[in-house]
Amino acid sequence: MPSFLSTSDVDFEIKLTELLGAKREDSPDVDQIVAGIIHDVREKGDAAVLELTSKFDKLDITAEQLRFTDDEVEAYCKEVSPEDAQALELAANRIRAYHERQLPHDETWTDETGATLGWRWGPVSAAGLYVPGGLATYPSSVLMNAVPAKVAGVGRLAITVPTPNGEVNPLVLFAAKLAGVDEIYRIGGAQAIAALAYGTQTIPPVDKITGPGNAFVAAAKRRVFGKVGIDMIAGPSEILVIADKDNHPDWIALDMLSQAEHDESAQAILITDSEAFGAQVTASIEAYLETLERRDIAAKSWQDFGIVITVKNLEEAAQISDKFAPEHLELCVADPDALAQKINHAGAIFLGAWTPEAIGDYIGGPNHVLPTARSARFSSGLSVLDFMKRTTLAKMTPSALQAIGPAAERLAASESLQAHGLSVTARLQHINNRKNEG
Repeated sequence: MPSFLSTSDVDFEIKLTELLGAKREDSPDVDQIVAGIIHDVREKGDAAVLELTSKFDKLDITAEQLRFTDDEVEAYCKEVSPEDAQALELAANRIRAYHERQLPHDETWTDETGATLGWRWGPVSAAGLYVPGGLATYPSSVLMNAVPAKVAGVGRLAITVPTPNGEVNPLVLFAAKLAGVDEIYRIGGAQAIAALAYGTQTIPPVDKITGPGNAFVAAAKRRVFGKVGIDMIAGPSEILVIADKDNHPDWIALDMLSQAEHDESAQAILITDSEAFGAQVTASIEAYLETLERRDIAAKSWQDFGIVITVKNLEEAAQISDKFAPEHLELCVADPDALAQKINHAGAIFLGAWTPEAIGDYIGGPNHVLPTARSARFSSGLSVLDFMKRTTLAKMTPSALQAIGPAAERLAASESLQAHGLSVTARLQHINNRKNEG
């Protein structure tokens, strides 16, 4: 059953520590299997991808059919209803507008020695986006990954989306076209990650891979990191709601269930300063679980990982929230902006009772690819910067080198790196010789 705690309990800290350390994801040891898949794709290219696609997705295709043709994409896009198309277009526009504001600026300046310093930003040349497949795919995730990549200026963006038994979700292809995706491949699993990282005869390699996936995809992303960049290794979804008694318990219950219905390992947490309100929300959750379409998944999540914590005040609530560092944090209190100032660790914060987390999943604008499993303590959600890299710039003049070069010579000597020091010394001697000749 869900865990019920109160900060007034004598063993509260012990119980909280146990919950913080609890393992939610049942990750089978798939690493060796994934290692074999990656090896096969590196060795055999298309042939390995096609074999594995037949084995896991029950789909027999040729190398020429790996990539959706432009005509196929157009045909599937025509199956999208005007209402769905309009919703996706609004989402894409809002996501694009938000991420355009994240674009960083180049900087250069000349310091007091006369040295010119700075940096410049540029996009990765090619990126790959993994999209889970079948009819349960999420076009919103396509937008959240692909739109920032294109805003960043990525020249080539490829998507891999498995189509088990040939099932295709037209909404995914529509979202991909809307976002400006260049290539769409009908493959998935660890073999798709390997193909994106190392390339095959048909699929050129990329520089960075983003997007969610199962344990095999996560293991593959870990293994190819270094060869390519990756966004993060995401765990099960999670939401933490801080709510006072002046809320509708049904609203809070639905917000919590919106994450619980994702995955049996997802987690929903309520922190409230009213024990009675916590009981009301719990009762509402139980009632909704009688009729929710994904009630089996949501009920398992709630029963195994649900938490309700009663606190003395909102100050305590903020401190406890920071310990969880939740992926999604809702502040349903009278003054959410003030409370947000006391929060240090959260992937995304939703301010006020009129801002359900689901708005962030689809249409708000900020990215919904967020750090999980307490990693918001040290990482951020997906952004334009994930598809860009910074190159530093430095330009010395003779006078600037004279001003700072001797310190470099000294430091090189302290590290016993003679050539380092001599590369500076040779230039300083040349400057001095020119002065003496003059």
